[in-house]
Amino acid sequence: MLVLVAPGQGAQTPGFLTPWLELPGAADRLAAWSDAIGLDLVHYGTKADADDIRDTAVAQPLLVAAGLLSAAALGRTVPGAVAGHSVGEFTAAVFAGVLDDTAALKLVRARGLAMADAAAIAPTGMSALLGGDPEVTVPHLEKLGLTPANVNGAGQIVAAGTLEQLAALEADKPEGVRRVVPLKVAGAFHTHHMAPAVAALERAAQEVTPAEPAVAYVSNKDGQTVATGAEVLARLVGQVANPVRWDLCMETFQALGATALIEVCPGGTLTGIAKRALPGVATVALKTPDDLDAARTLVAEHTAV
Repeated sequence: MLVLVAPGQGAQTPGFLTPWLELPGAADRLAAWSDAIGLDLVHYGTKADADDIRDTAVAQPLLVAAGLLSAAALGRTVPGAVAGHSVGEFTAAVFAGVLDDTAALKLVRARGLAMADAAAIAPTGMSALLGGDPEVTVPHLEKLGLTPANVNGAGQIVAAGTLEQLAALEADKPEGVRRVVPLKVAGAFHTHHMAPAVAALERAAQEVTPAEPAVAYVSNKDGQTVATGAEVLARLVGQVANPVRWDLCMETFQALGATALIEVCPGGTLTGIAKRALPGVATVALKTPDDLDAARTLVAEHTAV
């Protein structure tokens, strides 16, 4: 059984879309999406520097567009389940048939702008903790006033809060944590700091009519599959201020019988976690078009006929 997943913010790097635009039809597709959302995705995916694409309002639609572009290049794929990390859930909603490309990108554009506005209220950020036991780490974070915003499994938790709280974490690591790595994001996402963005996204979501999921859609909120399009949309709105439980998503992949996992562009982060947390599950990360053949082989070998 094949799982198709999409990464979240922080996976982008300068110029990462350049090789993808050499594929037939890719530049036209990206240009059409750019017109639809009023953002030059071609420029940001090929020529913009790291600071430009770190901007939340840019990064989020750019990542969703990259995921959709690489999935289109992969060709017809019928996964057994789909999921996305944070903003990658919008990409996954398209894979599940709940949203079309344009609706997803318009919503993500609204999400990114709203989250950027919320992040500007106070200096906040996120840091990844490598190693440690969640039962020890989570209470330590809460003692410092931080939120375990991403519980990713395989020994990785991402803390979020004010820059002062994150500095205190650097000076006072939880027992067993090897390193604290600041992430290239502009705010404390998936925490109470993002509450103002939820209201803005709720308004934007009122313009969308979701379809029912065609495949199992696994939600970040609790790792459960979601049965209706309306509930998928509601969760997409609420997850802006809720922690990401990727660890629970992976438990569901196992329960569903996953044998392979493909991470769409810019792949690498989620396949890295899967290699540690899902032993025996074959993985391919779509980083450049050179990875498409390996991904197509995986599709052929792990998709039920």
